[in-house]
Amino acid sequence: MHISDIDYLLPEDLIAQKPIEPRDSARLLVADGSRAHHHVVSQLPQFIRPGDVVVVNDTRVLPARLTLQRKTGGAAEVLLLERRSPDARLWEALVRPARKLKEGEVLEYFGKRVVRIGPRTEAGDTFVVEITDDDPLALIQRIGSMPLPPYIRGSLKDQERYQTVYSQTPASAAAPTAGLHFTPELLQRVEEAGAVIKRVELVVGLDTFKPISTENPLEHVIHSEFYNVPQDTWDACVSAQRVIAIGTTATRALESAATFGELSGRTRLFITPGYEWKIVDAMLTNFHMPRTSLLLMIGAFVGEAWKSLYQSAIEEKYRFLSFGDAMFLQRLRAD
Repeated sequence: MHISDIDYLLPEDLIAQKPIEPRDSARLLVADGSRAHHHVVSQLPQFIRPGDVVVVNDTRVLPARLTLQRKTGGAAEVLLLERRSPDARLWEALVRPARKLKEGEVLEYFGKRVVRIGPRTEAGDTFVVEITDDDPLALIQRIGSMPLPPYIRGSLKDQERYQTVYSQTPASAAAPTAGLHFTPELLQRVEEAGAVIKRVELVVGLDTFKPISTENPLEHVIHSEFYNVPQDTWDACVSAQRVIAIGTTATRALESAATFGELSGRTRLFITPGYEWKIVDAMLTNFHMPRTSLLLMIGAFVGEAWKSLYQSAIEEKYRFLSFGDAMFLQRLRAD
């Protein structure tokens, strides 16, 4: 496999810069094989069947971007990815400027010492950092900002627009963006159409927004993420007529549980073409960046049809990426 197999030309003007209002007025591309049918997300209930189980990822985004200063006066940034200790003092993080910051260096926020740089992680591109405040989570909530992806150039007036309406525990470095389309009313209409809505948690980390840099994408080293599938969610999925995952993160949580036989833990599951799907039958997902592990997952789910579906979305001027439109996919079956 070559990196060009998961590449496509994304026009810059199709990268959504702000969320649409209301949430469920985003466009929805419904795939029928390689053919695309055009709807809006508010029409999703008409594609729901009695006996469906719809699974959402209820993780909540931390205001995980910390803008700090070095003792020398220079600027520094810490993007918290995932906590490494129960008391939230230790975190895995991306730091800038990564080449200049040394282990043991302390970063400040308006003169107060708040973050100590620790060693690089085994992955090599992230660090362990220590929050030196007595109440780390309170500090993060007070001085942190929402970690919007770098392709979004503006700020967000309403910080809740980068949270799903069903989010719970603050833990993630990015939103499970397919879920941003749902309103309480749409969730109710999905249930009225005959579906049961269940929850999982997958803490969204680095691989959600990190491009693949290897020439052969199958050689990409994927980062591990924490997931939890409650027993009642698993039981509902096992007996479901059809399992519909809202987003790639809910998909990864469910397939991790099915693959490893563990409902909770850390997953390095790397879903690529040829993967044997075990639990997820359909997926609602946003349009993803070229050359990413998420696009590999979509290719594994629908086969080569993803290319014509994406091309149709580009021709129809769909909005792409985190604040963009969505697609509803049925899994390609071998038979």
